[in-house]
Amino acid sequence: MPLEPSSHLSNLADLRQWLDEQSKQLGFDSLRITDTQLGVATERLKEWLAQGCHGQMEYMERHAQLRSDPNLLVPGAIRVICVAMNYLSPQINFDAEWDRLAQPTEAVISVYARGRDYHKVMRLRLQELAKRIEARIGAFGYRVFTDSAPLMEVELAKKAGLGWRGKHTLLLNRKLGSTFFLGEILVDIPLPIDQEQESHCGTCQACIEVCPTQAITAPYQLDARRCISYLTIENPGAIPVEFRKAMGNRVYGCDDCQLICPWNKFAQRTEVPDFAQREGLGSASLLELWSWTKEDFEKRHEGSAIRRIGYSRWRRNIAVALGNALADQHLSQGVLEQIRVALTKALPEADQLVAEHIEWALGVNI
Repeated sequence: MPLEPSSHLSNLADLRQWLDEQSKQLGFDSLRITDTQLGVATERLKEWLAQGCHGQMEYMERHAQLRSDPNLLVPGAIRVICVAMNYLSPQINFDAEWDRLAQPTEAVISVYARGRDYHKVMRLRLQELAKRIEARIGAFGYRVFTDSAPLMEVELAKKAGLGWRGKHTLLLNRKLGSTFFLGEILVDIPLPIDQEQESHCGTCQACIEVCPTQAITAPYQLDARRCISYLTIENPGAIPVEFRKAMGNRVYGCDDCQLICPWNKFAQRTEVPDFAQREGLGSASLLELWSWTKEDFEKRHEGSAIRRIGYSRWRRNIAVALGNALADQHLSQGVLEQIRVALTKALPEADQLVAEHIEWALGVNI
């Protein structure tokens, strides 16, 4: 049975210390605990949704009530065990990432998506942590989460003290920067609650200034409709013409606000092998990725978060990047011709979504 509030406080304190030890054994970099009360965050969510900043992520509005009250997801839950897992593989060099962004024929994929799907990695380890708790104290009520249900993960992690919210709205940690995934276990155990951290962003606005589409409209305010991560991943339709050039060679997500953040100078490298780059996603050219068939896409992205967007959105994104390459006056005529031929050859069999972006790409430098 779950521990009752009347249980010896020393038992809860021992359990809390034990949780830290177990989480480290499972590869988590930090574990903190908070309650399920979200306070003013629920009102901020309502305002953000009312402004339409969520774009076509209709599920956010549909499940707004669930996001506002974790107890609707897990009745009886009184605590949230929040964990962070660093995903920055030893292969990643931030200077090299900036260099790739300046090479129009190279494909840039967000660092977090180059390895195995974090949902699977985190969920398995969270489930194992829950089993270990059960083995120690007996049956208890719980449910694990990792970006997999309507839960305000960043806000809960902030409350738990895993970090503070940066002006780009991501969570920042003094030891991990922002390059980590979040996971949670909602439990009915009255564990001791950790304290929030103070913000350490100061007057820095680097993330706001570097955003290619000015999606960070003010400190701590993000308009997803302008964000390249949203446009290339969550957005199911055409990419608005006004944002296509700003996408540059980014074909899945955007890391600019993280690459520029001073706190990521301290970001540690992960020891989790699942997050190592796969399928050459840190070095592939646009034309190489464009040559993939649907079968290639499915096979090469097996076990990857990228597979979720599907082949059509993948091609849509690459077509825009190829169009931006065609507009680059520094490329040789031979390279430009290769791109034109590849796009033109693909046009007859392209679906409506991809065809629109191919046509834009071919006409962008006219």
